[in-house]
Amino acid sequence: MAQKFIITSAGYFRYGDVNLHRELLQGGEDCLGGGFYEFDYVRNRLELSGRSYDYGRPRWDALDVLTVPAVFRGLDIWYDEIPLQNFVPLRFE
Repeated sequence: MAQKFIITSAGYFRYGDVNLHRELLQGGEDCLGGGFYEFDYVRNRLELSGRSYDYGRPRWDALDVLTVPAVFRGLDIWYDEIPLQNFVPLRFE
């Protein structure tokens, strides 16, 4: 198992410790890519990286906004060493 994330076509960030990225999808959802995550508690940030073997790199440009769980409010979120806000606006829910 590994710490993986996906983004859905409806603009939701899903994450979990799973074997396959597709395990993060809920019924009827489509995936716009994914990768891996880890928490950096020293820098207070969530670090996203890589790509899903099944769905490829996240297609941030296909989203108007990314809905992220409210538990991540206050963390800096980065993808491949670039602030995620540089790719897509974030909404915490």
